[in-house]
Amino acid sequence: MAIPAFGLGTFRLKDDIVIASVKTALELGYRAVDTAQIYDNEAAVGQALEESGIPREELFITTKIWIENLSKDKLIPSLKESLVKLRTDYVDLTLIHWPSPNDAVPVAEFMQALLEAKEAGFTRQIGISNFTVELMQQAIDAVGAENIATNQIELSPYLQNRTVVEWAKQHNIHITSYMTLAYGKALADETIGRIAQKHQATPAQVILAWAMALDYAVIPSSTKRANLESNLQAQSLKLDAEDMAAIAALECNDRLVSPEGLAPKWDN
Repeated sequence: MAIPAFGLGTFRLKDDIVIASVKTALELGYRAVDTAQIYDNEAAVGQALEESGIPREELFITTKIWIENLSKDKLIPSLKESLVKLRTDYVDLTLIHWPSPNDAVPVAEFMQALLEAKEAGFTRQIGISNFTVELMQQAIDAVGAENIATNQIELSPYLQNRTVVEWAKQHNIHITSYMTLAYGKALADETIGRIAQKHQATPAQVILAWAMALDYAVIPSSTKRANLESNLQAQSLKLDAEDMAAIAALECNDRLVSPEGLAPKWDN
């Protein structure tokens, strides 16, 4: 089952704000929604999904296991709790949110527990997030590349994460991009602005179209209906080779997400 190229992110959105964002997005045609245990919004997301009235089989729900729940005795029980909050019998994709700090829980232990969750029907697919090349190799050694649907990583015009992307591609692991707009920084970029003007598009549409042209899934978030609607239209924007090369040249290893005590040793 392919991972949708375009979905809704819910990081930092809670309570009524996330309910409104999810409901509006679903009205506009979004069908993939990304959440996580640590976002503390699974219950609100679940409420919005249920109240939308959209059949469960039309939705693609992703959640992520937090580091405190990585041990084999906690992972599946924590996922079951997530299912209750999300008001569903299964999620479509479950990711390991971050690798265990200092390898407190070995990769093999939590990946095998995650595979058990898949085999038990709690999740249709499994994957990883914020994994380096070395950690991806450990995950493959534990469960096989065929069982790793995606690696969700920070990726923007300013951080193109090419080492991880190329390695993942060689091993048939799909890439999901988060922070694709670089916390909004990339929206003010001169090069992006020039390309947007050329296509009569918004800077956000250009950046999202660039990521999707490289076969990455994107999960932008917004609380504004106009932005949700506009972002969705990025799917029909086609950039040319000149545009793609200009954006490729913006790489400057500007990593925005690297929490102390949580982040692994990055590849670049």
